[in-house]
Amino acid sequence: MIDSRTAPYAALVLRVTLGALFLAHASLKLFVFTPAGTAKFLGSLGFPPELAYLIMTVEVLSGVALILGVWTRYAALAGIPILLGAIFSVHGAAGFFFSNPKGGWEFPAFWAIALAAQALLGDGAYALRPSRDVQAAGGQLSGAHSR
Repeated sequence: MIDSRTAPYAALVLRVTLGALFLAHASLKLFVFTPAGTAKFLGSLGFPPELAYLIMTVEVLSGVALILGVWTRYAALAGIPILLGAIFSVHGAAGFFFSNPKGGWEFPAFWAIALAAQALLGDGAYALRPSRDVQAAGGQLSGAHSR
């Protein structure tokens, strides 16, 4: 049973947290590793170095969109391929636990699953651009949320 009184706030907490994680991750690439360093790293893995700029752009835009509640479902879905790429290209070989040397795939997998849950949940409370289905229901949860 979904508690329709608190579910929008749970989605809000998840949405803002996921957005903050994306901004933190992008900031690491932008200000610590630098864009050129990130591109060089991806090149060392066999990817086109230019992919780094796409990844950083998606992380920043998805992070901002999630925090603000703008195109929430799309922003959440856009981040999943980045995390799956990190699992299969970097973290997968390090084993499951993220505390392993070179970090395992535990955290990126959990993050990807949380993004999928956000995409299923939708905007939550205080979204700047609520989804149409929520607007059509007069701001009330609709569909599976109301059961």
